[in-house]
Amino acid sequence: MVSPVLIRVDKGLKDKFQRLSRIEQKSINEKVRELMEEYVKEHDMEAAMRSLWDEIGQSLKKKGYKRSDVSKMIKDVRTGR
Repeated sequence: MVSPVLIRVDKGLKDKFQRLSRIEQKSINEKVRELMEEYVKEHDMEAAMRSLWDEIGQSLKKKGYKRSDVSKMIKDVRTGR
């Protein structure tokens, strides 16, 4: 579902942005949507952490570790072994 966003900007900035968007053959809406998506991708900590955990999981699997091994290691670290 698409949701509208209303922003207020200086007329000169809007005109320049519109002109530059047209050069890329995009509407202002398309360009703003693209910029917002890029910003969220670059700043989404949750996605970055999920990706990091996926990489760690894949690395452990390649090394032959199982889920039970990880649980045991965590338990050992917490108990000071």
